[in-house]
Amino acid sequence: MNLKIMAVAVLACLTLYSCEKELYINEPGNMVPKTVEGDPSLPSISVNGTTLHAETFGNPDSALIIFLHGGPGGDYRSGLNVKRLAEDGYHVVFYDQRGSGLSKRHEKHTYSIQLYLDDLSAVIEHYKKAPNQRVILFGHSWGAILAAAYINKYPTQIHGAIFAEPGGFNKDLLNEYGGASRKLNPLLEKTSDVLYYDQFLTGRENEHEVLDYKLAIMSSFSYAQGNDEGVEGPFPFWRNGAAVLQAFSSISENEGFDFTTDLDQFQKKVLFIYGEKNKSYGLSFAKKEAAFFPLAELVQIENTGHQMIHFNWNSVYPKVLNYLTSIK
Repeated sequence: MNLKIMAVAVLACLTLYSCEKELYINEPGNMVPKTVEGDPSLPSISVNGTTLHAETFGNPDSALIIFLHGGPGGDYRSGLNVKRLAEDGYHVVFYDQRGSGLSKRHEKHTYSIQLYLDDLSAVIEHYKKAPNQRVILFGHSWGAILAAAYINKYPTQIHGAIFAEPGGFNKDLLNEYGGASRKLNPLLEKTSDVLYYDQFLTGRENEHEVLDYKLAIMSSFSYAQGNDEGVEGPFPFWRNGAAVLQAFSSISENEGFDFTTDLDQFQKKVLFIYGEKNKSYGLSFAKKEAAFFPLAELVQIENTGHQMIHFNWNSVYPKVLNYLTSIK
């Protein structure tokens, strides 16, 4: 009797397996996580004509800390350690920028710097509860560049800023940093690994799942052994946004940018933090960027690199908290 039951069970499993629907790479959720459009269970806000993956921690009536993740096209997952500041009386806001992470995707030609600034204004307006509520920007990498762009345009709207290795407030500085940190040597095996996927997997401009998957594979280069940015290893993320990265890369190359023209109008102290192990940044580059502000504090974070917020938050945290206390 037991053998018959077992045989029936095996047959049922085989039948079920043979009828299982084949998975296709261009169907949502098969290659990369779904965005807020495909997964309504994700926390989100609808602002400025789009839907952003977003969540907050802390008292909504407290001073706002808006975390701006790297990229363009990254997400805030590797920055979630910043939520600890909620325990110190701050309302910490995370959001995946338009077209990034788990936020809604858009056509490549629709992206612009001003649109991103408008999105940030809308996020601040969404969470701000009172006119006198203080707003502090905490940007990492590209997010720190975006923070500078916002302050350059709207210097009276922000009460403080933390810049974690921005990597270029204008095109010349970005080229200088990028040339030192993101070089690809075609003779190295790790470069071949990065480029191999393009031989068998292609995607058109609006095939976001395929393009985002390819970008995720390529991102492994950033933590390859011996990388100049001192990234210790793989760090968590949900999903990359390839279209927005391509859009802003084109804007940088074809139009250029300069987010330094009015930074000297910002009279509040800002904080620059940089990792000891990032060979491409260091004190010299931090000084170049900090020089645009009248009041800037520069702090090296020991024994870490570009992804300091994820890998060495215990060292970053007291420096950030000291700064926040100093600007109250």
